[in-house]
Amino acid sequence: MKTLRILLVDDDEDDRRFFSDALNGLDMNTKLEQVEDGQSCIDFLKEHKEEAPNLIFLDLNMPVMDGFECLEEIRKMEDHKDTIIAIYSTSSSEQDIEDTFNKGANIYLNKPTTFPDLKNALKQVITTNWTYHTNDFKKENFLLKI
Repeated sequence: MKTLRILLVDDDEDDRRFFSDALNGLDMNTKLEQVEDGQSCIDFLKEHKEEAPNLIFLDLNMPVMDGFECLEEIRKMEDHKDTIIAIYSTSSSEQDIEDTFNKGANIYLNKPTTFPDLKNALKQVITTNWTYHTNDFKKENFLLKI
């Protein structure tokens, strides 16, 4: 099975560690890279074209370049127009959900507060058949319910 390359973009070190531990607990064939802000994400994508991520988990509230700006920049990049982007945020604002949907994110995930919920959410996102999901893309399917 091919390794799924995942990029986590989050400025909170504890959240990155929590995410990494949950992902490792899934025992799936993944490789996780991590950056701390949107600008670092854009730089990473430009520098790693050969090993580009298949899936990006993107926090919204970050310094330097926030998740909204980063999402727009990623969608402008020819190599990443179809990269799966999961918004990974503490915000449950309807406006944030609407804005990220309109800017081209594939799914919106509120950061779970428990380890089992995070593992379950990651498993759902990772095992989604994105070809089918993006062909039948509706706003009702955008917010992942845990």
